[in-house]
Amino acid sequence: MPIEKESPEETGYSNILYNLAESSVTDLQFHELGLSLDNLKLEYIAHRGHNELRKLIAAEAGVQAGNVLLTNGAAGALFIINSSLLTTTDHLIVIRPNYATNIEVPLAIGCAITYIDLQFDNNWRIDTAAIEAAIQPNTKLISITTPHNPTGMVITAGELDAIKAMAEKKNIWLLVDETYRDACFKTPYPLMAASSKKIISVSSLSKAFGLPGLRIGWLVTQDEDLLELFLAAKEMIYISNSALDEEVAFQFYRQKEKFALAINKRAIQNYTLLCQWLQKEKRLEAVLPEGGVVCFPRFAGNIRINTEKFYSTLMQTYKTMVGPGHWFAMPDTYMRIGFGWTDADTFETGLQNISRAIDECIL
Repeated sequence: MPIEKESPEETGYSNILYNLAESSVTDLQFHELGLSLDNLKLEYIAHRGHNELRKLIAAEAGVQAGNVLLTNGAAGALFIINSSLLTTTDHLIVIRPNYATNIEVPLAIGCAITYIDLQFDNNWRIDTAAIEAAIQPNTKLISITTPHNPTGMVITAGELDAIKAMAEKKNIWLLVDETYRDACFKTPYPLMAASSKKIISVSSLSKAFGLPGLRIGWLVTQDEDLLELFLAAKEMIYISNSALDEEVAFQFYRQKEKFALAINKRAIQNYTLLCQWLQKEKRLEAVLPEGGVVCFPRFAGNIRINTEKFYSTLMQTYKTMVGPGHWFAMPDTYMRIGFGWTDADTFETGLQNISRAIDECIL
């Protein structure tokens, strides 16, 4: 999927005045963190990651520090998991649409894949019966995401319990990408990996805390042998994370709640603006998100529009970017709107620009 070559960082932030394509919250600046780094030794560090940071993550998750492996962002964790567990003889069940790494890496490996497609008309709810029906004798991994990118859907505790029961009964690994669990809304249940040895949870500091430039994520599993496998994969790819990144992440994590309050206040403010705009902009329809900082509306069924011209006009005329549907292998009648990254004035103008671009491109 071509999301990376069209991303805001590749397009150039200076070329985008109204950036509604971001899937994370506002990026923090170094001076805001109040760090003390003078005594940091730039050495090879523990391959499992910063010991004190792992303890903090583990305590919050309800597991042991030995159950946590720090990775190069959540993307690094997902690559390690998929490339370690899946072979050409295995079968994967994965929900779709999804973040590219959760689909493209298994495709590159060449394993068999069954997609569980979330449907707008079903409010993006996950179909647990379809997951159970898709299980085959060689199913190795079930891959789900909650809160979900790009829809903002949150899998309920009951739905998760049903999927967990399937995984445990059939001895299948369950990967739960929980990168957005701390973003904007309160996720209504503990970290999933704490509830079963068959579950692997993934998260990071990127999406919910505005530190994507640190490239710090983690995976959590209570299965010691599995964590050793993931550690071996990590060592083959990049040995360890950056000592600088992990120390910054550790010092931030100790005070993260101080930042989370302001971050989520801004996201909620923009979410309110999004809801108000969607009530007026009848040419779009949306299932409102329950988690994370993204929404995935689509053009209403009675609307005829030149989508190629729409995205071009939006960017070239109005310097406004959203995430077109093809970033997620979906039709371009869908678009991802991120409401966590910009200030309220910029966000509101960006929404108005979407309406203006529709005006110009409707058939």
